[in-house]
Amino acid sequence: MQKYQGSMVALITPFKNGKVDYQALERLVEFHVKNGTTCIVVTGTTGECPTLSFEEHVEAIKAVVNYAKGRILVMAGAGSNNPVEAIALSNAAKDAGADCLLHNAGYYNRPNQEGLYAHFKMVHDNTDLPIFLYNVPGRTVVNISSELVAKLAKLERIIGIKDATGNLERPWIERNLIDKPFIWLSGEDSTAVNFNVAGGVGVISVTANVAPALVAKVQNLTLEKKWEEAADEHLKLMTLHKLMFKEPSPAPAKYGASLLGLCSEESRLPILPISQSLRDEIKTQMQKLELI
Repeated sequence: MQKYQGSMVALITPFKNGKVDYQALERLVEFHVKNGTTCIVVTGTTGECPTLSFEEHVEAIKAVVNYAKGRILVMAGAGSNNPVEAIALSNAAKDAGADCLLHNAGYYNRPNQEGLYAHFKMVHDNTDLPIFLYNVPGRTVVNISSELVAKLAKLERIIGIKDATGNLERPWIERNLIDKPFIWLSGEDSTAVNFNVAGGVGVISVTANVAPALVAKVQNLTLEKKWEEAADEHLKLMTLHKLMFKEPSPAPAKYGASLLGLCSEESRLPILPISQSLRDEIKTQMQKLELI
């Protein structure tokens, strides 16, 4: 359980001329291995999973596992609002060599809590890898209640949650409801330190695409309970955190990565290139942080 902690990157999927750029993907993996990232979360929201075909989705997971060579954990985004597809993606991720899975609540269908439980239980019962729940109601509309998290935690291989609600009382509530070892990961960069005070042990970070060593430094300080130092370092990153979502993600993160020479800034529609004004802001902030 302790291996799933620290700075985990919500990895961008690099494109070139409309196709996945595997050379750039290998550069990204090496970049994170060298800069203190503990886990690569591939084919998630930031990886533009909604616009990846099933084949591209699986091939991207295979490629990251191959490039990682066991040096860094690989969490595969395998969520879907269709549990049959979620199971297929999960089993393909296992075959590809992923370490664990990330499963979001069902979007568009808008199930109730009982429907969400049935969805996650069906995925759990028909797959083999450890599962992290992903609660991001801002994208999925539906919310996984703390009571449902506790109920799902009773299933053997549901071992943690990526919480992107921004509600900092949730880890406190859930710690009182769950009586087994369970992993809380922040899904929101700007409140990640506060989240760890409440019991979190890591972050799945968008900003880590651009500043992995700095995000890792903050997370490592929280794991050492050096809260004041962590807060000081976090403060330096706050502007960059906010810029990563000033326009639709992952376009800002991709632009930042392009400034580092890691990949192009190309995204797939309906995500558009960022404005010139945001380009200027990101570049200025990256220079201020001595990233470029």
